[in-house]
Amino acid sequence: MAESKLLLHAEKIDKKFGPTHAVKEVSLDFYAGEIHALIGENGSGKSTFTNMLTGILPIGSGTFTLDGEQIAPKNQVDGNHHGVAVIVQELGTLNGLTVAENLFLGDEGRFMKYGIKNTAAMNKKAQELLDGFGLSKVRATAPIENYNFEERKIIEILKSTWFDPKILVVDETTTALSQDGREKLFEVMRDVRAKGHCVIFISHDMAEVLEMSDRISILRDGDYITTINASDVDEDRLKTLMVGREMGDNYYRTDYPNYVTEPQGEIAIMMQNVSVPGSLDNVSLELHKGEILGIGGLSECGMHEVGKAMFGASYDREGIVQLGDGTPINDINAAINNSIAYASKDRDNESLLINDTIQDNITLPSMRDMGLILKQKDLKAFAKKYADIMSTKMVGVDQYVSALSGGNKQKVVLARWLGKQSNILLLDSPTRGIDIGVKADIYQLLAEMRNQGKAILIISEEIMELIGMCDRILVMKDGKINGQLFRSPELTEQDIIAKMI
Repeated sequence: MAESKLLLHAEKIDKKFGPTHAVKEVSLDFYAGEIHALIGENGSGKSTFTNMLTGILPIGSGTFTLDGEQIAPKNQVDGNHHGVAVIVQELGTLNGLTVAENLFLGDEGRFMKYGIKNTAAMNKKAQELLDGFGLSKVRATAPIENYNFEERKIIEILKSTWFDPKILVVDETTTALSQDGREKLFEVMRDVRAKGHCVIFISHDMAEVLEMSDRISILRDGDYITTINASDVDEDRLKTLMVGREMGDNYYRTDYPNYVTEPQGEIAIMMQNVSVPGSLDNVSLELHKGEILGIGGLSECGMHEVGKAMFGASYDREGIVQLGDGTPINDINAAINNSIAYASKDRDNESLLINDTIQDNITLPSMRDMGLILKQKDLKAFAKKYADIMSTKMVGVDQYVSALSGGNKQKVVLARWLGKQSNILLLDSPTRGIDIGVKADIYQLLAEMRNQGKAILIISEEIMELIGMCDRILVMKDGKINGQLFRSPELTEQDIIAKMI
């Protein structure tokens, strides 16, 4: 990169949140025509660093100089006007607005004349952008709520890139996308690089980082560690640089139960002829005690609706969901009362109380089990115990969840259900946004829960996660189960992909 033009220089960028020193005088250079990965464990400071660059957070101290001009965006819209855009990990679109209104949020002035907004012109321009981006089926005038999580993320990608930013920050976005969505995002990233601009790419997927990046910078506990060429390292070296120690290869389970063609153990929960309009079509399955059952598939195959339906959260569900003893599960209260846990892929909207404390989020489902008189010190001790088990990086359990990184939010979700001592766990994308060290801990925890006789459902777009952790894998296609595969050392990604397409 020595001959490339220096596009962005960060000089001693620093940020504190109370006693937490999130970013410690980090200086970095980003060049024109590169994809520059920024990696580190949860809480390493990478998102805080880029949030200051993009205007999501005010700069603590230090300077960003973009193309020779010092910038300090006041907000994301101001960042856009300075040529900086960000695609975040969670949903970045707002309910109650149309697709067009979301696309041009904060930039409506381009359609204003004499103080009156020309809505027709805005909708026309939005539809042109959608059509040109391959999103013709998305209508600019439709409410954003009409579209699913994946479609809304693709709309966000368009929102962040249509004005041709000089710097595009991609912050853990791939974890929220299917393989099709990832390929669309990668295409956009390559296009930004080809135009002579720069992509700052944040990801916990080391294979993805090595495939897409030209250079890689590592942060650890807010400190800058080093910058290296992607061609000069492998996954093991990156993991060591991230965590400061050697990482073993035993991420996944190493046991291979002889299931042959039938699962073992009592039925914990089952679905019989369950349909959800637009998602599931007459799906039947059984989850057994002492089993990790995986569900995989391509975008819009319906797999993410399975967890909701089993948890009683799909209000237009048809068919039967019941425990092995016949107890019906028709709503969320019934699920929680019968020791069922559910972690949604869309954690900010469906799994967490974002504007509440870590303590309240962890203790909420367990309060009934803690006696008639709830003492504040007991609630705090309970929350701290399970937050610490999940290695949650926090100021304290009275910290608001909204202030946490994406990975630490996920740890709070899992800590909640760990504290509840649930016997049936329905986990949709359980390691999304989780760093490699904690991911290994979660896999070990799930294996231990399985050995204790708990029933675990893992819904995942990560094929290796399914192969590495599951006793059985159901592959979905077009809202139906298209195949079943059993745990085996010979099972390959190609075996699963063949059932997906």
